[in-house]
Amino acid sequence: MRVPVISVDNKPLMPTKPSRARRWIKEGKAIGKFNKLGIFYAQLTTEPSDTQTQDVVIGLDPGKMFSGVAVQSQKYTLQMLHLVLPFKTVKDRMEQRAMMRRGRRGRRINRKLFFAKRNHRQARFDNRRSSKLPPSIKANKDLEYRTISLLCEIYPVKTIVVEEVEARGSKSFSPVMVGQRYQINRLSNLANVELKKGWETSNLRKHLGLHKEKSDKSLQIPETHAVDAVTLACSQFVQYKSWEGAKTHGASWVGYVTITNSQFTILRRPPISRRQLHLMVPSKGGTRRECAGTEDSVRQLRRKYGGTVTRHGFRKGDYVEAIQGNKTYRGWVSGDTEKQVSVSDQNWKRLGQFSKNKVRLIRRSIGLITTAVKTARVASLSALK
Repeated sequence: MRVPVISVDNKPLMPTKPSRARRWIKEGKAIGKFNKLGIFYAQLTTEPSDTQTQDVVIGLDPGKMFSGVAVQSQKYTLQMLHLVLPFKTVKDRMEQRAMMRRGRRGRRINRKLFFAKRNHRQARFDNRRSSKLPPSIKANKDLEYRTISLLCEIYPVKTIVVEEVEARGSKSFSPVMVGQRYQINRLSNLANVELKKGWETSNLRKHLGLHKEKSDKSLQIPETHAVDAVTLACSQFVQYKSWEGAKTHGASWVGYVTITNSQFTILRRPPISRRQLHLMVPSKGGTRRECAGTEDSVRQLRRKYGGTVTRHGFRKGDYVEAIQGNKTYRGWVSGDTEKQVSVSDQNWKRLGQFSKNKVRLIRRSIGLITTAVKTARVASLSALK
C-alpha cells in the first residue's frame, strides 16, 4: 500500500508509506484528505525535500458495461478501480424519451382535418451531424475520463495506456470507434497516450501469471476488469523484444515489474431520475395532474417525480448516516416522504426509511458512488493451481 502525496501548490509527488504519511500528519507537516474517488492522500504544508518523480502509468481497459482502471509504478500497484458504466440506464432513458415524444406528437395532431391542414412541422434544417456520439457511449466515456482526471490530480502520471478496440465496417460510422477517438483526444491533454491491442494484453497477462475471470464479468472483483488495466499499465515496464546474436536470434520478455496489494474501488453513478413535471400518460379528462382530492386541490397538486431536491434539506446522492433503534447505517439519499428520508447502499438498494431528525449529512453529492476495499490483489495463476 502507498499513500498519494501532493505538494502545497497541488503538484502530485511520489506516493509514500502509510506510516510515514501518519507521522507527517501527526507532526503537522501534512494534512490528510479524501478526493472524490474516496482515495486518501496527504497534502504537504511545507516545501518537499525532493520533487523528482518516477514513471507512474495508468491502464484503461474500456468496455460496454464495465471498465477497469489501474495505477502502476515499477515497484508497486498503487490503485485499482472497477467502473460500473451507465450505458444501459442511459439507453433505456433515451428510448423512453423518444416514446414520450412520439406520444405527444400523436396527441397534438387533429386527424379529422385534411392532411395538408394538420399540425405537421417540417424540418427547418439538417440536424444530422457527422461523427455523432450516442448519449449512452458518451456517458461511458465521461465517467472514464472523470476517473482518470481525478487520478492525475494526486499521482504524477506520465503515460496512459488504453486497450484499442477495432470494429468491423466503417471506422467513422461505428459508435465504438467514434467514442474511442473522442476519448483518446481528451486523454492526450492529460498525459501521453499509448494504444495496445487485445492480444498484446492477453500475452502479457499470461507472462505475468495473472488470472482473469471470464465466466461472469459482472463480478465486482479485481480479476474481471482491473486485471487487464494492471496488465496494460505494466506494459510500460515489461516488453516483448526481439534480439540477435552472432549465430542465433529470437525474442523474449525484457524488464521487470512488481504487482502488489492496493486499494480496490468500485465506482458508479447514482441512478437518479430527471425531474418529470407531468405523468408519462395523461389521466382521464385530459388533465396531467393527480386526480385525488377536491377540484381546488387538483388544480394545485402536481405529481412530484425525479430530481435531486428533497423536502428535508438533503439532496439525492448525499452520503449520510442514519440511526434506527440501536443500529446505525451509512448510505446515500435516494428519496423522501413527508417525514422520512430513504437511504440506499452502494448498489442503490434501499436500506430503509429513516426519520429526518435521525439522518446526519456526511458529504454532499458528487455524482459518484464509491465503495473502497482497503486491500486487494489480482490473483495469480500459481495461486489457483
